[in-house]
Amino acid sequence: MSENIKNMILAAALSLVFIGLWDYFYAFPEIDKQRRAQTQQEQIAKVPQLGAPERVTAGQPPVKAAPKTRAEALALSPRIAIDTRSISGSIALKGGRIDDVSLKNYRETVDPSSPIITLLSPEDGPSPYYAELGYLTAETENAPVLPTTETLWTADADGLTTAKPVTLTWDNGHGLVFKRVISVDDEYLFTVKDSVENKAGAAVTLFNYARISRVGHPPSAGYAALHEGFVGVIGDAGQEVTYDKIEKEDNAVTTYKGVGGWVGLTDKYWAAVVAPDQNLPMEARYASMGGAVKTYQADTVSDKKTIEPGKSAEATTYVFAGAKVVDVLDAYKTNPGLKRFDLLIDWGWFYFITRPMFRLIDFLYKLLGNFGLAILAVTVVVKLAFLPLANKSYQSIAKMKAIQPRIKELKEKYGDDKHKFNTEQMELFKREKVNPASGCLPVIVQIPVFFSLYKVLVVTIEMRHAPFFGWIHDLSAPDPTNVFNLFGVLPFDPTHVAIFGPYLALGVWPLLMGVSMWLQMKMNPEPADEIQKTMFAWMPVIFTFTMGGFASGLLIYWTWNNLLSIVQQGVIMKRAGVRFEFWDNLRKTFQRA
Repeated sequence: MSENIKNMILAAALSLVFIGLWDYFYAFPEIDKQRRAQTQQEQIAKVPQLGAPERVTAGQPPVKAAPKTRAEALALSPRIAIDTRSISGSIALKGGRIDDVSLKNYRETVDPSSPIITLLSPEDGPSPYYAELGYLTAETENAPVLPTTETLWTADADGLTTAKPVTLTWDNGHGLVFKRVISVDDEYLFTVKDSVENKAGAAVTLFNYARISRVGHPPSAGYAALHEGFVGVIGDAGQEVTYDKIEKEDNAVTTYKGVGGWVGLTDKYWAAVVAPDQNLPMEARYASMGGAVKTYQADTVSDKKTIEPGKSAEATTYVFAGAKVVDVLDAYKTNPGLKRFDLLIDWGWFYFITRPMFRLIDFLYKLLGNFGLAILAVTVVVKLAFLPLANKSYQSIAKMKAIQPRIKELKEKYGDDKHKFNTEQMELFKREKVNPASGCLPVIVQIPVFFSLYKVLVVTIEMRHAPFFGWIHDLSAPDPTNVFNLFGVLPFDPTHVAIFGPYLALGVWPLLMGVSMWLQMKMNPEPADEIQKTMFAWMPVIFTFTMGGFASGLLIYWTWNNLLSIVQQGVIMKRAGVRFEFWDNLRKTFQRA
């Protein structure tokens, strides 16, 4: 194994150790902090959402009574039931809010009898999270009476389905009649058409606003590579701000302007978004306010519209509340044309690799019927795609092995004269046409493939609760087995042990991955340097503990890839006439033991 290959493997190892240290010192403590905040949220008085119709609120908001139960909060307003193929819930006639949405096709755990996912919740209940649309005015004198959060709308039906829109109406009693037609599709998109008819004797100037509000910091998924918080596209620019970043300042407000776009709040798999007319200018804002329990708000305001007497004005706003399914988001890019709506999923900097990786896995899944088998198949596809490169690399390694005795002679000849040794060694490489750096190429290729697969497993809902075989019921979750409780015999969870818990997620697949990595390293002679020998001896152990808490799908990929690499390297070594040292190395290891 050349020095460059060793350095590349060391770099990969250090990268994984860094990820592990990041999880230990940042991600896991952050999860604990957010869990405590969530508990605190339910115990102390609730901070209300940012005031409407005012756009900017300063100072500490008033404290309301402690939150009611979800059922009690829902009962505070007359409601219109929502029932589609994908969602259930209701719309509050008080305020006209979309504040009760549950996702029929997704459950909290892999248990099919567990509760379905509740996404949006009303303001007066636990964990408020809702969408609201309304009107603002810039007039300070003789301002028109506008609908507020306390306005009780009148509905023409008691239910909303994909086949039957509902119309809300409210007359301000001073010449303005407000109408709101709400429709919903089979997935997660509401289309809201607001209109104002001016029957008064004077013109009025209004602004349409739409907002997503959420009270309390939601529990984090705990992945450093995953964005959770404010998300949007304003104009042609994507804008992401984490909860932590915006809440560092009291009453923090970040403003953006552009033509078309959308804004909202996103979790790992779910999101709530508002999107005004994609062809009109808008001002968007991310805001945070409050004390111990923050209120987060993503909102948009359109340009002003002047409505003359006897005239009317209309505005269309889209509200997305649902699961971030790749095909669904892509479809909304086309119809109704939401700009770059696929960015609601955090594909990361390597979008150009991660998206094709997902598409390849999804295609193979549709052929094979199992995402685990798709991961195994995509490993083979990647191996075949880079087969010429890998073959060349392994051939170079074979040549390096063939000249190892001559390199050893040079080392003995020149002793401590490292400069002379390096010069003669390079001359030897030139004569034998050996390129030490070529052995690094497979490792370099593996790194982006590894991280793109990691990203797919972390961010795509298609992988959520996707089973493999045996005990793996969720490829996006860590292996549920654990050697420290004798694979379930002892009644405790080692991962909950203080301090070391995150590194005790040592199940069957992490062990298989570590063994396969150890076997792969036995394909090559041990380094002569004692420090390197010790480092490489411990590397499989470090990887095993560091990656134990990773998604099981990633461990399956890594294990399978290691086994394929062993076979591939063995075949090439044999064809090159180089001694196959695998069994000799294994024998020496067990003899020493």
